[in-house]
Amino acid sequence: MQIIARDTTQDIARMLEGYDCPAILMSGEYRVLAANDLYTSTFGAIDPDRTPHCYQVSHGYDRPCDQAGESCPLTACKESGRKERVLHIHNTPRGREHVDVQMIPIKGDNGQLKYFIELLKPISTASVDTTTSKMVGTSAAFNNVVDLINRVGPSDASVLLLGESGTGKELAARAVHDASNRHDKPFVTVECSGLTDTLFESELFGHLKGAFTGASYRKQGLVEAAQGGTLFLDEVGDIPLHLQVKLLRLIESGTYRPIGSVQPQAANFRLVCATHKNLKTLVAEGQFRQDLYFRINVFPICLPALRDRREDIPLIARALLHKLHPQLTLNAKAEAWLQDHPFAGNIRELRNVLERASLLETDRTISIATLERSVAADRACERHHQQSDPTAQQGFKSLQARHLEQLLQEHGGDKKAAAQAAGISVRTLYRKLKER
Repeated sequence: MQIIARDTTQDIARMLEGYDCPAILMSGEYRVLAANDLYTSTFGAIDPDRTPHCYQVSHGYDRPCDQAGESCPLTACKESGRKERVLHIHNTPRGREHVDVQMIPIKGDNGQLKYFIELLKPISTASVDTTTSKMVGTSAAFNNVVDLINRVGPSDASVLLLGESGTGKELAARAVHDASNRHDKPFVTVECSGLTDTLFESELFGHLKGAFTGASYRKQGLVEAAQGGTLFLDEVGDIPLHLQVKLLRLIESGTYRPIGSVQPQAANFRLVCATHKNLKTLVAEGQFRQDLYFRINVFPICLPALRDRREDIPLIARALLHKLHPQLTLNAKAEAWLQDHPFAGNIRELRNVLERASLLETDRTISIATLERSVAADRACERHHQQSDPTAQQGFKSLQARHLEQLLQEHGGDKKAAAQAAGISVRTLYRKLKER
């Protein structure tokens, strides 16, 4: 225990040792009065001769957080008179780190607020370190996502990750898993796009040997593989309507049957889903089951587009570049250029631009000229597609349709015979006739 303010009694300061996380005692004037041992071992000892204030120690500010553009838990606590909680980025011996901050008010004998206890819990699922594989960022939009993940992580509530393609939903799903009590168990991803009826059940539930033609061995399903851990359904909005009932049954009953088995198996997993589609619209259009939507939408988290967190782009770019080519760097002008780029494909597009630039750059520092050349490659492809003349393509389809109509006339309107003469199926015949 460290007593910083001389007017703080040991009895008051000693209660900080009752907390299992770093804790400090503060006055209503933001003065740090005392700190427990966990605080000093995590964040370092506080210099008592500086009459330190919390905003100085944690952030290096010269004024309270709410006057520096951030939320201040102490101010909020004084206004509400109850415990408040925010996510901040604090200075630590290891650099800047995301910290879950809880502020607890303590009243004096007269019933007025006298002291405040600040509990600080470092968050391991996000970082400002560009060498990490975690989510990185410092913007308010990013911190809101981290805060939501940190709050829902320890529970078993189903999480629905929403956002545009390329915003990092799989990384966020992994963060939910890492923040949970299941973090030491499997994290299993199911790619829902393109799953056929048989493939869906076989992938999800597995099958027994001899369950169908070609089933020469027992296959473990992904539900079984995720036992005790997290099952991540990526692009859940792409699951066909007639297959959604199988997923709903799994979630509601907590059981499943491998193909070829009559014995139900118990499932034990934490469900996390992700989609770039608007599921509410799909429900309204009858393409997504409403009951399934409410089952998976227990705790929604919307990941911001890159354009809504531009201040994070330099940090993300440095982190991506460290993974791709750690010997290369970006100068300040190049980072500013990246911040001005729209990045419709979000982080995935940013990664592509950097990958391309790293192959084109001849120096150790990526220049703006190289970045512009990297983006120009996409624009050249777009112009090529535009020059392909969609009108000409439509003209070819019309010509093909007229040929099929002529075959129909020659075969007296017999569609099967006309399709055979054209070397296509009757279904394809119908489709090509409609493409005129």
